[in-house]
Amino acid sequence: MLNQLTTEQRNPASENIDRLSALEIVRLMNREDAQVAAAVEAVANAIAQAVEGIAARMRAGGRLIYIGAGTSGRLGVLDATECPPTFSTPPGLVIGLIAGGPAALTRAVEGAEDHPEFAERDLAEAHLSAADAVVGIASSGRTPYVIGGLNYARRIGALAIGLSCNHASALATECDVCIVPVVGPEVISGSTRLKAGTATKMVLNMLTTGTMVLLGKTYGNLMVDLRATNTKLIHRTRRIVSMLTGITEEQAEAVLAFCDGELKTAVVVQSRRVSPDDARAILDDCGGHLRKAMTIQTE
Repeated sequence: MLNQLTTEQRNPASENIDRLSALEIVRLMNREDAQVAAAVEAVANAIAQAVEGIAARMRAGGRLIYIGAGTSGRLGVLDATECPPTFSTPPGLVIGLIAGGPAALTRAVEGAEDHPEFAERDLAEAHLSAADAVVGIASSGRTPYVIGGLNYARRIGALAIGLSCNHASALATECDVCIVPVVGPEVISGSTRLKAGTATKMVLNMLTTGTMVLLGKTYGNLMVDLRATNTKLIHRTRRIVSMLTGITEEQAEAVLAFCDGELKTAVVVQSRRVSPDDARAILDDCGGHLRKAMTIQTE
């Protein structure tokens, strides 16, 4: 029942929120938000298990597909959208599907979340296969669209990961991995765009960032697989090449031009004194891991 969900309970701390000043409301919300990180920390093992599973699927040619409705769906689409510019992933590697389709990103599509068969249709249209991983996001843990999608994913043989903010939910029975950061009652009862939404964003950040680190998309904490699609990223690319090789940013610009703008290729070219093609071959042999490519011994 909906009224039994933690996220639907009344929060004693905010029962008189309509009597508070603006500053008091802000401080109240900040105190409540401070609890979110601890809730996420409590499920670190499950998040790590999901990261390892997603990375394994991607190494074998699979994809990550988020499915969700409302705020949950929008957060999944947001995380998927940010992967290509951050990690230079192809647009189809991380996909976000939302109940009601693209129109639901900017306005509510009434009733879309109530149809589990819609998720099956959307995943089938995305050509879901056993090679993929599906993350079903539903703060309540009971959204039919998400449950239907996870059920279909398991039947196909894909890795099914559930993300909810309520214990013992229907979602848990459809998952290979279940991530449940319980953040408690919301400041506004049932408004899961608040603490639950914050917890969801934190977990999604960890899923994609952790996966990309395992796949060699970073060198230390530097984004070495970013795509320089604007002035800010062009400057960042030059700076990273300069930092990792010891050359000036002007010299880094020239090396990057020689390497078709490929950051990792440019670093290997400069540090190992090889051609761009040889640098690409070394990176391929190292699974795209720049640190290995810079230190591996070649004959």
